[in-house]
Amino acid sequence: SSRPGTCGHWAVCSAIRSLADTAGTANRSAVAYTMLRFAMTRNEFIGKGYFLSPHYRDVVLRKRFDEVLARAVAARWEDLQFSASITNRTARGRRFKSFGSGSLIAFPWVTIYNEHFIEIGDDTMVGPYCALSAGMVPGQECVTSPVVRIGDRCLIGRGSGIVGHLAIDIGDDVWTGHHVYITDQNHGYGDVDRPISQQTQPEKPVTIGSGSWLGTGTVVLPGASIGKHVAVGANSVVTGELPDFCVAVGAPARVIRQYSPESGWKPSHEFGSKDH
Repeated sequence: SSRPGTCGHWAVCSAIRSLADTAGTANRSAVAYTMLRFAMTRNEFIGKGYFLSPHYRDVVLRKRFDEVLARAVAARWEDLQFSASITNRTARGRRFKSFGSGSLIAFPWVTIYNEHFIEIGDDTMVGPYCALSAGMVPGQECVTSPVVRIGDRCLIGRGSGIVGHLAIDIGDDVWTGHHVYITDQNHGYGDVDRPISQQTQPEKPVTIGSGSWLGTGTVVLPGASIGKHVAVGANSVVTGELPDFCVAVGAPARVIRQYSPESGWKPSHEFGSKDH
């Protein structure tokens, strides 16, 4: 281009503006916004009278409207999240086998079904974007009840999943980080002639003792038995037994510290260590 400061874009923008003249009314705002994306100087826009055009005014008004709407949504979002939560006073909360006083499941959630096989204690919070279910599909009749029990004063972190089929028992005062997954069912893989998805899905009960903490990304698999006052490190995978009053990390989780009344907290090599 022979025009200074246009970086070769003037011809392109002129073509787009010609398109705007022939485009339908519904498309003109979109064309105008595309023009603003090109590297033309303010003086060139003014020289062409673009800032005085209805196309530009449409873009500016739309942007201002979006900003006002975004501020309004942000200001109300937390209030609406709380209002939409499940409690023992809501219709959804009354579907549960039991739903304690002061407890809530934060909105939005991912998946919740077969609530009549799930018990939640008092003053427990299940964070947003969590999955909580009993059985494979909605409406399934499970062989045990409750399938999932969460005790009092628990906190289940954002984005976590508790998927029960046989028995998951979580004690009182258990807290988890974000994105923790707890299940009592696994996938069989022994038959190499059949897809894993078509094989048996063995189930084993899972227990998590009172006062324990599961770090972010922890996975608790069928047959896991976590004792009382156990700290499980982030991204650990628990497959077996963790004794009371210990710290465990890794995949599979192993005990690295343990407490006894006589000696206090000691490293694992003084107690003996094994994978869990």
